[in-house]
Amino acid sequence: MKRLICILTLAIVFVSCKKDEAKDYVTLSGKIENPSSEALVISQNNIIKEMKVNTDGTFSDTLKVTPGKYILFDGTEQAYLYLKNGFDLKITLDTKAFDESISYSGIGEDANNYLAEKVLLRELLLDNHELMDANKVDFDKKVSSSIKELQDLLNNVPNLDATFIANEEKSFKAMAERLAVAFNKKNKAAGIFKGKASPKFNNYENYAGGSTSLDDLKGKYVYIDLWATWCGPCKAEIPSLKRIEKAYHDKNIVFVSISLDRANAYQTWRDMVDDKKMSGIQLYAKGDEKFARDYNVSAIPRFILIDPKGNVVDENAPRPSNKKLIELFEELNI
Repeated sequence: MKRLICILTLAIVFVSCKKDEAKDYVTLSGKIENPSSEALVISQNNIIKEMKVNTDGTFSDTLKVTPGKYILFDGTEQAYLYLKNGFDLKITLDTKAFDESISYSGIGEDANNYLAEKVLLRELLLDNHELMDANKVDFDKKVSSSIKELQDLLNNVPNLDATFIANEEKSFKAMAERLAVAFNKKNKAAGIFKGKASPKFNNYENYAGGSTSLDDLKGKYVYIDLWATWCGPCKAEIPSLKRIEKAYHDKNIVFVSISLDRANAYQTWRDMVDDKKMSGIQLYAKGDEKFARDYNVSAIPRFILIDPKGNVVDENAPRPSNKKLIELFEELNI
């Protein structure tokens, strides 16, 4: 009997240990409403996993990872993930409101729901044109208060490991430094192009066919939008840009959107122009950064207004969503 009890005890201990043993992989599963692609991609510098999305929007897969941040791609949309072996995450989202709807449950949910909330809060606090148009005192106050709100969000999240917290706090500092560099560069360069001949782009691929150069557009005002398919604030301006282009369609002005996407995002660019029914002249820079560099572009979206003679009216023109743009057009009698 004692021998039998010992054997049973050992068996129970063995099963218990096996049950508590951490998995050496991540499990990802979930469901996508209104799926827009046949596969989700997990990336960190390069593609490390493609997960098939079923016709009903469900998916499930596993992968081994080194602990850290990754990017989840669904077509042109993306979200940051924090993955560690042992995580068992269920993901739900609606592609019609990607950032606003993405949600996580299961082992690892706290860090990932925090990252989703951080994206929305950061866009609300810092991704707006008024920040870069502010004076230095107001800029510093806004950045400082915004970083504090992000820090408060982080502080209120349970079950985060020390390394994750330290990396997030480093990212806040880096974010503030990048914004300061962009602000200083913008103000240092403010007005240096005004009234001068604009830097030029040449033979950029035109979505409608052929190629287009800046010189081809002389004789009309040219409102240029420098953007990219991965840029959330850029995409947020598209509806306003379409409305203004429609309102000024028969005026002495053309609206030119130049994609600064890398060469490997060529098809993504074409698909987005088609999906969002983007109007105006749609150009692809084909990886050529000279035009953007000549204008000291450090952040996008960036809007530029050029007069019919090819001279710069405003190298930091108001965004389409800013009522000051229409005021500027009216001042110029466009």
